[in-house]
Amino acid sequence: MKIYDFAAFPNPARVRIALNEKNATDQVEFVEVDVPNGGHLDKDFVAKNPSATVPLMELDCGTCVSECTAITEYIDNNFDGPSLTGSTAKEKAVVHMMQRRGEQYLMDAVGDYFHHATAGLGPELEKNQNADWGNAQKERALEGMQYFDKVLADNQYVAGENFSMADITAFVGLGFADFAGVDISDDYKNLAEWRARVAARPSVVALGG
Repeated sequence: MKIYDFAAFPNPARVRIALNEKNATDQVEFVEVDVPNGGHLDKDFVAKNPSATVPLMELDCGTCVSECTAITEYIDNNFDGPSLTGSTAKEKAVVHMMQRRGEQYLMDAVGDYFHHATAGLGPELEKNQNADWGNAQKERALEGMQYFDKVLADNQYVAGENFSMADITAFVGLGFADFAGVDISDDYKNLAEWRARVAARPSVVALGG
């Protein structure tokens, strides 16, 4: 099994944390895609993933799977260890709901701000920028931080009492916010305490963050 990624980027970090949680990193071959220099637009890579995004998982049978949620689902079901996607029907539903909110309110919102309202990856890669859209998404990210702070007032983790892929998404989303210059309010004490707990997990420490 291969994972095509660029290790310094947010979405690849999500998959690497999931692999670390399952102690499965040594069972994967990582292939670097030089995204900053347009490696994701190479015709051979696009043939594997028409979305031209990382990460991408390629199984030994040749099947290619993109999208972090789908890759994490495979990792969760293929390797031993605590579930990242929920064990019961209710847990699975809540994890997927909160994981999607983590994407919408943090990962995607910060990403849109970064790619549209800042220099992003540079003029060669950032085409058709819309600063108004990017700045609107920055506001959405700030609202998302407030939302998750409220959620974490009553929960140990984003989707309840167990660490899950929803936590991975929200945690990496906040790291992306730091990188993009979207400030996290000091008023969000619950969010800060949760973030510190997640940052101390061996799976995150091993990532270097």
